[in-house]
Amino acid sequence: MCHAMLNKEPKVRVGIMTAPMIEARFLGGDNAMFELPGVTIGKKFHWERQQTQRFGGELEIMRHPDGTLTAINIIGTEEYLKSVIGSEMSAQSPIELLKAHAVISRSWLMAQIRRDLRHNGTPVSDAENRRKEEGVIIDWQDREDHRGFDVCADDHCQRYQGIAKTASQEPAVEAIMATRGEVLTYNNKICDTRFSKCCGGITEDFAVCWEPRRHPYLTSVADPYCAEATPEILERTLNGYDREDSATFRWTTDYKAGELEELLKQRSGTDFGEITELNALRRGMSGRIYLLEIIGTLNRQIIGKELTIRRWLSRTHLKSSAFEATRRKDGGWHLEGRGWGHGVGLCQIGAAVMACKGFTYQQILSHYYPGAIIEKLY
Repeated sequence: MCHAMLNKEPKVRVGIMTAPMIEARFLGGDNAMFELPGVTIGKKFHWERQQTQRFGGELEIMRHPDGTLTAINIIGTEEYLKSVIGSEMSAQSPIELLKAHAVISRSWLMAQIRRDLRHNGTPVSDAENRRKEEGVIIDWQDREDHRGFDVCADDHCQRYQGIAKTASQEPAVEAIMATRGEVLTYNNKICDTRFSKCCGGITEDFAVCWEPRRHPYLTSVADPYCAEATPEILERTLNGYDREDSATFRWTTDYKAGELEELLKQRSGTDFGEITELNALRRGMSGRIYLLEIIGTLNRQIIGKELTIRRWLSRTHLKSSAFEATRRKDGGWHLEGRGWGHGVGLCQIGAAVMACKGFTYQQILSHYYPGAIIEKLY
């Protein structure tokens, strides 16, 4: 039995945007709501853009010591999830996938809130996630502990794009209602249920991407399903901006002569000179590199973990760190990769294929989170 069951559905505080000035428009009608222009989604990803978003629930404006403001939406967990499910993927995705995602999005949220309570609301220092010494930078970007709210509204936590993502999306709403209050647990604790777009054929161990801690339910498992995704399944499952670059299971990236050198200089602040070698020193079970050696004519650097590698080698984010790098004769570089995202936990595209094959959401969750069980939290 999951410890500390709740008598009622909790509310969640979602940080929507931070800016020097925030314009909020309050809309009348039977269902009170408000509108925020200029909300940035996909920060530092290739789909980054601004939207005007509408929200239900309460609005709180928090002022920071530097004078900036943060808009916080206070809303019930289940209403929050209706938007998350429609923001993370198409709300017309297979219903069993939507149910599975409802459970893991709810689980992840509750695990983070309980984690914050254990820290008494004090943010954990980023220094705990960083190791820097001569020639070596090891850094992993986890969800930071937000001050004043539980989670943010972007990919950094979970996508939450307001009520526009809940209107006329009956399958997503049905999935939330069918799984109300359900979470995944392991040894009587709510699971930290990570997920990514496409694992590339094998999911990854938690410790490859974040701190060296073992979660038995977040270990590498073979996933033959994401390779079977048809264009029709991708069209049905991915949101519009996720379909702007349809290469998910396998992808390539090319750099012209001098392009990678200039990119690395911009991203790292180090002039490597001409890059002569990119050596994968350590890989996880999925093939994701979490220790990469960069050798140039002027400097040499070892970097990790996977997200740092993806950021250094792209103007936004490389699809994944599961790649092979080849230096071309013209001095450029060619990368052949697989998967999209960190690959830990549920593979959204693989789970979509499983749902289309007739697997239930319970079977999908059992596949991606071995040993975890579904329990009612409220």
